[in-house]
Amino acid sequence: MSTRIAFLKGHGTENDFVIVPDPENVIDLPPAAVAALCDRRAGIGGDGLLHVVRSAAHPEAKDMAAEAEWFMDYRNGDGSVAEMCGNGVRVFARYLQRTGHATEGDLKIATRGGVKSVHIAKDGEVTVGMGKARLPEGDVTVGVGERSWPARNVNMGNPHAVAFVDDLEHAGDLYSPPPFSPASAYPDGVNVEFVVDRGPRHVALRVHERGAGETRSCGTGACAVAVATARRDGVDPSVTGTPATYTVDVPGGALVITERPDGEIEMTGPAVIVAEGELDAEWLETIAR
Repeated sequence: MSTRIAFLKGHGTENDFVIVPDPENVIDLPPAAVAALCDRRAGIGGDGLLHVVRSAAHPEAKDMAAEAEWFMDYRNGDGSVAEMCGNGVRVFARYLQRTGHATEGDLKIATRGGVKSVHIAKDGEVTVGMGKARLPEGDVTVGVGERSWPARNVNMGNPHAVAFVDDLEHAGDLYSPPPFSPASAYPDGVNVEFVVDRGPRHVALRVHERGAGETRSCGTGACAVAVATARRDGVDPSVTGTPATYTVDVPGGALVITERPDGEIEMTGPAVIVAEGELDAEWLETIAR
């Protein structure tokens, strides 16, 4: 392992990430090392980690290398692997732009949830093509304390349970995963969004992210919420032939979500790099053993 390991810190609507550039996939990042880096007291601090690897150098992304040069090897804050992170893709794109690997305009980024189309606008906003939502059948319930609510099961490449509530305070502290049933609906755990209305096609959420706890924002969660809200409102772009756009307030800002008639979902929001430095390689190597 090199004695000099670069890192950056970035966020998208305050969903924050440690960024570890590793084009040739040579840095050992086991779960314990990722969790230590994401620790807000003993490490750098972040909701998750963006491991920046060339697709051709990563066994999970080789098949996508012809379409997307770079692979977002995303990890949750507890070190577990995740399929996708919408805010993370925007920050990943901003990193590629900062380092000269991308420019304003369109690019492709490989993720475990497939290749994502990204557009970096002149005003700094980043739009990500998030793919299509799947709406698995079956009733789902989530609970906090003595309260419980029906939830909409939405899959954005990762699983979500969307519950509409009267007050976001009803979500509790969200330190622990909110209980859900049936267990068979989410065998690998779930991201849970609690949602209130703010106005026409305008909602707000709080979220418990699987493997991270409550976060200031969740991109895939905002997309899941927009789709669930549209269906609750009787809006289905595949039926109307007209795109549906919702503004989704998150604790760290706002995201604009558009579902097109073909089912494709686009998410637009900010992405910021706030710092860069070097990790103590000896410390990281000790953690990684």
